[in-house]
Amino acid sequence: MRRDFLKLMLGGASLLAIASCSTTDPKFKTYSGPPVTRIDVFKSRRVMTFYSGTRPIKSYNFGLGYAPVGNKEYEGDGKTPEGLYYIDRRNPNSRYHLSVGISYPNEADKARALAQGLQVGSDIFIHGQGPEGRVATKRDWTVGCIAVTDAEIEDIYAMVPDGTPIMIYP
Repeated sequence: MRRDFLKLMLGGASLLAIASCSTTDPKFKTYSGPPVTRIDVFKSRRVMTFYSGTRPIKSYNFGLGYAPVGNKEYEGDGKTPEGLYYIDRRNPNSRYHLSVGISYPNEADKARALAQGLQVGSDIFIHGQGPEGRVATKRDWTVGCIAVTDAEIEDIYAMVPDGTPIMIYP
C-alpha cells in the first residue's frame, strides 16, 4: 500500500512538472476574427490595411527602410519593394520579435536587377522592433522591411495566413 502511494505521488509530481513546462509563449496569439484575404500597404502614408473580402478589418502605421521613396532595386538600397507579392513564410524566432515574409523578389524584380548588373535584394518581412527598432531615432530604420510594434506583429502573425496577397503601393 505504501508503494502504491509513492507511485501515485511520483506520478502526480511528474504531471505537475510537465504541466508547468508547457506554458505557452505569450507572443503567439490566436485569432478568431474574419479571415484576412488581402493586405494593402501605402508607403507614402505609412498605412497598412488588412481586408476580409472588401471590408477593412484592421489598419496599422509602420516604418520602412532607411531610403523609403521608390521601388526596391537591389540588395542594400534601403528601399521597400512595390507591387503585388504574397505572404510566403513566417519566422517565430525572428531577431525582430516575430516576422512574416513577403515573396520579394519575384521574377520581374530579379530580371530588373540582373539587367542593371546588380544583386537583387531578399528577406523582406513585416516584423516587430527588435534591438535596432527599440533604439531607432527615425521612423524609417529598416533595410527595406515593414516595421510595426512588437504587439502589432503578434496580432499580424496570428491573423495572416501564408498565401495572402499583399499589394505595396508607392
